[in-house]
Amino acid sequence: MQFNSIQFLIFLPLVVLIYYLIPQRFRWILLLLASYYFYMCWKAEYIFLILTSTVLDYGCGLKMGHLESRKKRLPWLILSLVVNLGLLFTFKYANFALETINRAFYKFDMTQRVEYLNVLLPVGISFYTFQTLSYSIEVFYGKIKPEKHLGYFALYVAFFPQLVAGPIERFDRLGPQFRIRQMFSYDNISNGLRLILYGLFIKMVIADNLAIYADRVYEDPGSLNSADILTGLLFYSFQIYSDFYGYSLIAIGSARLLGIRIMDNFRTPYLSRSIGEFWQRWHISLSTWFRDYLYLPLGGNRVKRTRWVFNIIVVFTISGFWHGANWTFIIWGFIFGLVYLVENILPFTGKIRAKDPFKPKHLALVPITFLITTTAWIFFRSENLEKVVLIFKSLFRNIHQTDPLQVSGFVWIFLFFFLVLDLLLYNTRFDTWLANRNFIIRWAIYIGLIVAIIFYAGMKDIPFIYFQF
Repeated sequence: MQFNSIQFLIFLPLVVLIYYLIPQRFRWILLLLASYYFYMCWKAEYIFLILTSTVLDYGCGLKMGHLESRKKRLPWLILSLVVNLGLLFTFKYANFALETINRAFYKFDMTQRVEYLNVLLPVGISFYTFQTLSYSIEVFYGKIKPEKHLGYFALYVAFFPQLVAGPIERFDRLGPQFRIRQMFSYDNISNGLRLILYGLFIKMVIADNLAIYADRVYEDPGSLNSADILTGLLFYSFQIYSDFYGYSLIAIGSARLLGIRIMDNFRTPYLSRSIGEFWQRWHISLSTWFRDYLYLPLGGNRVKRTRWVFNIIVVFTISGFWHGANWTFIIWGFIFGLVYLVENILPFTGKIRAKDPFKPKHLALVPITFLITTTAWIFFRSENLEKVVLIFKSLFRNIHQTDPLQVSGFVWIFLFFFLVLDLLLYNTRFDTWLANRNFIIRWAIYIGLIVAIIFYAGMKDIPFIYFQF
């Protein structure tokens, strides 16, 4: 069930209506059943993977909660890590490993071949696996107490607004909200609907229309001239941003309708002044997850310089591999790690943080950071390294190629509108910003967004990009 589908347009209001009509003690049951139904709309049998992770980590959490020393808790944490990461590896990375083995056999002229697994990647497995692992790790370190109610814990793992593609929440933030009696609130409803509306607009009008041109460039770069290839590469940067940002806003807005607040996942990342700041503004729930559960346990920056360099490269490379079982993703992550290290050698760029004020001297750093990010996206989007090489060759060689990309005028207009609005949202969020505008401006934007969705939404039904991760 896609967020931009008719089914969800019926499903969400129905859940919200019943949620506010029934007593508080039954609401967790409604939300849990709704979440399981939401997930089973993709492939029903994969619900057993969520149930396995849920029951396992619930039990491991209870066991660790009864043990005082970390030494005694450690076997239960290892059990949680092994099973959850084992499931993730089996469904997401096993065939990549087997393909690597087969290539090695071929290179050394060996006749052996390993059969691939006949499995499909379960939607959202990377997200809910990391979410439930964060719970086990927090309980292990004694930072939170284990949840004794299986139903509330199951709801934390499977909460439908952010189940498939995040944000990746923490139990101490999301879990307690399910126990609070949420009253019907105009503030929650209005802000939730604003976020959903804007999320649908940037997904259906911005991302889906840009996808048409970006896909053509990545499918056949050799047939296009250099200028059009560059346009397609820029379009993909904004496609993936508006696609994932749109999903996150709809997720946050849907939860807000229920009175539940989940974390922001994007804060105008393409206005970043360094790669370090970019990762404080892009997919924030994932970058903070790797910071807290990989980077800091490795020693963070409180180690020798060489070890710190190792920590940075490991974290960025693994974060790339998290996105997909392909060498392109690994190199994509490695590039960001390498650039991050270079920035920290320079006088000030590596020390810029998202909360630092924007200064005139930093203005030139924004397009530089965007250019680096756009170049890295080539590895992220390409199916293989051969396609990466072809794109770079075509970009620099096809100067005299005549086949035009022919971008529609309305695409440029809406992209410009999106970029202007992103500038206005630098230190705020769409719902907050719009709530502070006067009545005429608010309703002009509402009507404009609705009209744009009705008449200019992309013709193709394009799934959210991060569903594949």
